[in-house]
Amino acid sequence: MDIAKALIKTAEKFPQKPAIIFKDQSISFSELKTISFKLANSLQKIGIKKGDKVAIYLPIWPEYVVSYLAIFSLGATAVPLDYLLTMDELVSCLSHSETKILIAKSKDDLSFQVLQNKVRSLEKIVLCQEVKEGFLNLEELIAKGEPDFLGTEIEDNDYAMIMYTSGSTGRPKGVLKSYRNMESAPMAMKPTVDIAHKDTVICCLPLSHDGGFVFIQAMFSYGITVVMMERFVPIEFLRNIQEYKVTFFWLVPSMFYALLNLKEFEKFDFTSVTRIVVFGAPSAPEPLKRFHTYCPNAVFLNGWGMTETMGPTIVLPRDSDNIASIGKPLPWVEIKIVDDNDQELPLGDVGELAVKSWCVMVGYYKDPEATNQVMRNGWLHTGDLAKIDSQGFVYIVGRKKEMIKVGGQLVFAPEVEEAIHKHPKVAEVAVIGVADKLRGEVPKAFIALKEGESALEEEIRSFAKEHLAHFKIPHYYQFCDNLPKTRSGKIDKESLRSKL
Repeated sequence: MDIAKALIKTAEKFPQKPAIIFKDQSISFSELKTISFKLANSLQKIGIKKGDKVAIYLPIWPEYVVSYLAIFSLGATAVPLDYLLTMDELVSCLSHSETKILIAKSKDDLSFQVLQNKVRSLEKIVLCQEVKEGFLNLEELIAKGEPDFLGTEIEDNDYAMIMYTSGSTGRPKGVLKSYRNMESAPMAMKPTVDIAHKDTVICCLPLSHDGGFVFIQAMFSYGITVVMMERFVPIEFLRNIQEYKVTFFWLVPSMFYALLNLKEFEKFDFTSVTRIVVFGAPSAPEPLKRFHTYCPNAVFLNGWGMTETMGPTIVLPRDSDNIASIGKPLPWVEIKIVDDNDQELPLGDVGELAVKSWCVMVGYYKDPEATNQVMRNGWLHTGDLAKIDSQGFVYIVGRKKEMIKVGGQLVFAPEVEEAIHKHPKVAEVAVIGVADKLRGEVPKAFIALKEGESALEEEIRSFAKEHLAHFKIPHYYQFCDNLPKTRSGKIDKESLRSKL
C-alpha cells in the first residue's frame, strides 16, 4: 500500500474538509498532506531512508498522525510506542527494533539523554512542542521542510511497522507488518461498515495500538473526519459525539460499560450515530443491547481482530442482529477451529481459532522461535477459543489461558463474567482461575459495583447460582473500587493475577 499516494488522492478530493479535530482545532486534508510531506522531506534530509526504523512516543495528538504519514511516505518502518511505557520498556523496544530516530514528547520521569546513551542504534531524538539543546525540534523540521514530495517506490513486502504487544505476560513481542498487510483494514471497512467521506468518527484509543491506528487508515483512505481525544473521559466522549455529530465509532467493551454507568448517559443526543462496533474482547450481549436502545439510528456490530492480523478480520454482517457472535471472516480470510494437535474440529465444537490470510503479520521481529510457536503450516494460531455454528457465525468463548479446569470440568471465564454482569448492581467483573488443592483450579471473581451500590458476597453467589452450573460458580469474590485496565481499555487480568 502506497500511503503517500492515498493521502494525495484524498487531499485532492477533500482539500478543505477537516481530517482531524483536536481540542476544537481542525486540520484540513490539504494541511495534513502538506505538514506530513514537509516532515517526510526533513526526515529524509537528516538521514532517514527506506527501511529505517523511526519510533513515535507521543500522546494521542495530531503529531502522532503526522509522524506516521511522514514515515510511511518514505517507505521507512514506523515503531509506534505507547506513551505510558517506562524508561526500561522504552530501552527494550527501541534497542530491539534498532530504531534510528525517535519522535517524542518529554516526561518528568524520563531522561532522553540517558535513553540515547542506552540505545546504541538511536542517532537522533526529535522533541515535540519543546526546544532543548542537543535535540531536534519537530515543529522546526516541519517548518523547514519542502512541501512537494517526490515519492518513494513502495513494495508490498517492505516493512511498514513494528507494533509491540502489551507485554503483560513477559517481554513485549514486535509484530512485524508489511505495506501489503496495511491494505487489509481499509478494504474491510467498505463492505462491513460502509465507511465513506461523510463519516465523522471519534478516537480515544492509543495510536500505538491497532484499535487507534485503524482510525488513521480510515481517514487517509476514505476522507473521514477523526475527532481525537487525548484520553478516554466518558462524559467528554459523549459531549463530542453530540457536538460533532459523530456517525461511527468503535470501542472495547469496558468503555461501553463506563458510558452506560454515567448518570448523564440518557441526556445526550445520539441520533447522528449510524454504526457502532465493539472490538477487542469477548462481549456480554445484554449491556451492548442496552447501549443500542439509546442509539435508535445505529446498526450495532461486533467483530474480532488482533495485532497479528492487522485489525478487523471477522466482522458481523450489517444485516445480522446476532450480536453474541463476532460474525464471519472477511472474503480474503480463511479460518478453522482446531484441537491441541492442530486437527480441525466439527461445527459447534470449541477449540483454538486459526487464521490464514495475506493480512497476517510477517512474524515477530527478530524472534523466529515465538513466530514458529504461533505460525504453523501457514496458519496463525490465535490463542482464542471459539466455535462456529451451522450458518458460519463465529463465537469467541475466551482465551486459552482463560480456560479454568475445575475438577476435570472446563469453565470459560467470559461465560461466568457474562452471567455475573447481569446483576443490576455490577458495573464490571473479571474472572480468573486460582489454585485449589481439591479441584486443581476454581474461579475467582473480581467485582466493581455501580456507584452508590453495595452488595455482600452471598448476594452475588446466589445470583450466580441462578445462571450457572454449580462447578462454574466462583468460589471466591473480591470487591474493588475499579478493575485495572490495559492501555487499550481492556481489563488487565495479568495485573489481577499478580496480586494473588
